[in-house]
Amino acid sequence: TDLESAEAVAFNTAADLDENAKYGITSSEEVFEEYEVKDKTPAVVLFKKFDEGKNVLEGDITEESVATFVSANYLPLVVDFTSETAPMIFQGKIKSHLLVFVPADHEKHDAILEEATKVAKDYKGEVLFVTIDTGVKDNNRVTEFFGIEETEIPTFRLTATTPNDMLKYKPEVEELNEKNFRSFLEKFKAGELKPHLKSQTLPEDWDAQPVKVLVGSNFEEVALDATKDVLVEFYAPWCGHCKQLAPIWDKLGEAFEDNDKVVIAKMDMTVNELENVKVSGFPTIKLFSAGGNKEVDYDGGRTLEEFVKFLTPDEEEVEKPAAEKDEL
Repeated sequence: TDLESAEAVAFNTAADLDENAKYGITSSEEVFEEYEVKDKTPAVVLFKKFDEGKNVLEGDITEESVATFVSANYLPLVVDFTSETAPMIFQGKIKSHLLVFVPADHEKHDAILEEATKVAKDYKGEVLFVTIDTGVKDNNRVTEFFGIEETEIPTFRLTATTPNDMLKYKPEVEELNEKNFRSFLEKFKAGELKPHLKSQTLPEDWDAQPVKVLVGSNFEEVALDATKDVLVEFYAPWCGHCKQLAPIWDKLGEAFEDNDKVVIAKMDMTVNELENVKVSGFPTIKLFSAGGNKEVDYDGGRTLEEFVKFLTPDEEEVEKPAAEKDEL
């Protein structure tokens, strides 16, 4: 077989773009005979030490068909999440993942894996099934990302990655069996599922301080109040810049405490998610303006004076809090 053929070039191009699988090419008749492709060349065969043992590419050999074929077959039907497999899972061509959260030593682990495998066969190349051993400490960050409590485990979630976001879906029925996996995925394919958004429980004292505390459940009511300008800091507790901003943000809240047209608020985006507001870095500051709730990204300075001027561009100065006066 010609190693310069269009099929060979397509194969080599796909190989160059894939850092995960190992590729080889041959024109040896002995190899053709050994692997039973003598009368079927050119052929692409994937060898592996799990599931079927090998897969043969059906149809035309193109760069796209080789990449799709390898992506669908080079991982087990149900792959265990590790630091080594994570890039292959989340950076691969398959953009939908069914994630099963179960400790490896759980009494039902093997039975759950067996049920998942039955369904995974029918969704190969479309949905990648992944098990996450929640008994491994390093995997805690994954359960936290999905907002899963220890009492919910074992459980499962579905993700669908788009160019701009990762949508997460939570089952209403949490049974980990073939029937429920199939039912859930059928609803997903039919577009009948709504993305699941994390939300903290609303604190009883959320509005007790000048800076109002927002969570998923009260965001719309407070931030999208059409009668007020609402300035929201979206933050992460571990973020250094957020920690530096905290005392200034508190003073800003005090400065507008008695202003019934302006609300200063904050929202922890590590434990809350919003369907229509996306945040890519911390802190992110947005104004939801009175009237039409227009969303305005704040990109000015982070001093008290600059925030005040942004909120009251037509006024010389608002009343500063007592602490600020003392400092001056």
